[in-house]
Amino acid sequence: MPLELTEMSLPQPGGGEVTLKMEAAALNHRDVWISKGLYPNLQSGVVLGSDGVGTKDGRQYMINPNQNWGPHEEFAGRNYSILGMPHHGTFAQYLAVPRHRLVPKPAHLTVEEAAALPLAGLTAYRALFKKCYAKAGDSVLVSGIGGGVALFACQFALAIGAKVWATSSSPDKIERAMQLGASGGALYNESNWEVGLKEESRGFDIIIDGSGGEGFSKMIALARPGARIAIYGGTGGKITAISPQQIFWKQIQILGTTMGSDHDFEEMVAFVLQHKIKPGIDASFPLQDWQSAFTRMDRGQQFGKIVLKMP
Repeated sequence: MPLELTEMSLPQPGGGEVTLKMEAAALNHRDVWISKGLYPNLQSGVVLGSDGVGTKDGRQYMINPNQNWGPHEEFAGRNYSILGMPHHGTFAQYLAVPRHRLVPKPAHLTVEEAAALPLAGLTAYRALFKKCYAKAGDSVLVSGIGGGVALFACQFALAIGAKVWATSSSPDKIERAMQLGASGGALYNESNWEVGLKEESRGFDIIIDGSGGEGFSKMIALARPGARIAIYGGTGGKITAISPQQIFWKQIQILGTTMGSDHDFEEMVAFVLQHKIKPGIDASFPLQDWQSAFTRMDRGQQFGKIVLKMP
């Protein structure tokens, strides 16, 4: 699905909507997948972007990217969608959104940091606390550290006093996770990486995984009895070669999750305020240089969120 920077008419707010003057927006892998045509229900002519901060009447607001979650906290309803496809998103100078989607920007965050928070922060919060019931003292493994959700999961777990390890293909990203407070990590592109990690950590109570793929069987091996494994993504492809015996003998729970309810979003923002968590920003680009931002994310070079600044 080819992307282009183009001029459009100013959005006209409908009933209950307001027009925000956008200041910053953050990329998600969702935007890259859409650009490659690897996303369901694609529509042409739609402005991408799920995360952002804008100004209305002199006040700065984050946008809750959820649309029509539905009546059940346990799962999203049939009419659920995410800002930025199929409805216009945040990669624009102006955006019309329902007023009830606006949340005052946390005072301790910069505009770029606040723009980076909503989608990835929500996904990490639900995976860690609503699915896996993380608590102080838990041993937590976060796969693919450097991505937005993974980095938030690491920060959130450390904030409650959990012990965190991380995986990556980059030694530098492991080192940066340890600078944040992680206890260690492993390079998943090395053979038998799970053996040393299990010896070092003695296994994990919680595993937050955004990859799946052939390597997921090693997550099962690393799980302690009674462990919870939350899956929020599938960049590694189909999961294969899993032993059912390992799952049922260890009483492991494998939990699917994506995004979160409006209630989860409120709790996530309150958690960030309470612990004064600051999202990691990898790089900022002017909107006109969006191609460089997309290329950096597509290559997996980032540690933290990539942000577009509006002119």
